[in-house]
Amino acid sequence: MKSINELQDEVIAEFSDFDDWMDRYQMLIDLGNDLDALSDKYKTEQNLIDGCQSRVWLQCDDVDGRLVFTADSDALIVKGIIALLIQVLSGHTPKEILDADLYFIDRIGLREHLSPTRSNGLLAMVKQIKAYALAYEAKEHEKA
Repeated sequence: MKSINELQDEVIAEFSDFDDWMDRYQMLIDLGNDLDALSDKYKTEQNLIDGCQSRVWLQCDDVDGRLVFTADSDALIVKGIIALLIQVLSGHTPKEILDADLYFIDRIGLREHLSPTRSNGLLAMVKQIKAYALAYEAKEHEKA
């Protein structure tokens, strides 16, 4: 399995193929469209991310000590952003997720090319993923 940094480097390489931001937005939309559909049973208030202007649902499951994320959004670009985060972070341990420095966000120019509300949404998504990791890590310590 690839490390979080290897996955980030892959994303950076994919985005560096495009100079034009319209092409990069299109790639985000394609990523969002490729995201597996989130079951309606997970589209609950509890799974909605606070701080996003669009509606973004994030489901987290512990699979053998690794966190697997699924998500959906009613906005195409936002769905692409959460798809990117899932591509990089899903399938890793809570500790790996908490220790991750998500440098790819700045390297691909995502933060600077998003509107302030989307940028806040991106930070809210990262915060929510890390909050899940923290909660699952705390659960592990309770068992120990």
